[in-house]
Order: sequence, then C-alpha cells, then structure tokens
Amino acid sequence: MPLRHILLPSGRSIELTELRMSATYGGMLEGYPCKPVNDMKVRGLLRQAERAFPSTPVHLLPPSCEYPDHAAGAFGPVEVLPSVACIGTFRSTTIAPELVSVLHRSALTVVWFQAGLEVPSGDDADLALRSIRWEELAKDYAL
Repeated sequence: MPLRHILLPSGRSIELTELRMSATYGGMLEGYPCKPVNDMKVRGLLRQAERAFPSTPVHLLPPSCEYPDHAAGAFGPVEVLPSVACIGTFRSTTIAPELVSVLHRSALTVVWFQAGLEVPSGDDADLALRSIRWEELAKDYAL
C-alpha cells in the first residue's frame, strides 16, 4: 500500500512507496550554509539514494536556496537550502506499452528538499514533484 498518490499533468498517477527525511544541516558542526557546503550535501544525498536503491534511476529536483542578508565568509555568501532533505521512491504503471502491466511496473527515486515535514500528496505536493517527466526518467522493471 503506497504512502501517497500524486497525479502528474500527463494524467499518470505515481505512488510514493518509501520516504526518507533528514535535517538538511543535521550534524553540521562547523562552518555555515554556503555553496560549497550545499554542493557536498546534495552530492551526499544523491550517493545515499543511489546506494539505497541501486536498481532504480535517481533524479534530483534542483533545490531552491535563500540568501539571507549576511556578510560573506571565507567560502562565499550564506546560501541556505530548505530544512528537510528527502529521498522518495515512486512507482507507477509501465512506460513501455508492450510490457504486460500485471507483471511490470516503473520506478524512480527522487531527491529533493522541502521546508517542512509534510509527506507530499496529490495537489499539495510541490509543483516540481508534480511535474516530474516520468516517461523520460523512470525505468520499467519486472515484478
């Protein structure tokens, strides 16, 4: 049973089957949020998703950043990602029409950042999630 359903503009329904959330800057002992730190955070989250779901393609939704009015430090200006880092696995019907739908599905793991702890669902899901190009990014697999 999926955690949530999201309807894409194409009419395809995708199911969120697993969701991992963590504090974006959890465990950060020194420094400040800036581009080099954020790039490391994003790369680390992508590697984590690839290791956790090796048979599923991984797609990053480019994060939005805030630039509070603080003086730049040694690593450049303060650049803050949304506070929650997410890895979600989504499933749907097959992409390839020749596959037997009772024996196959399609899947995609998505990495994104969001402001709160809400589980994305339906029309309340972030526009970037609802706009995923499923047919280009997901991969069919046999059950």
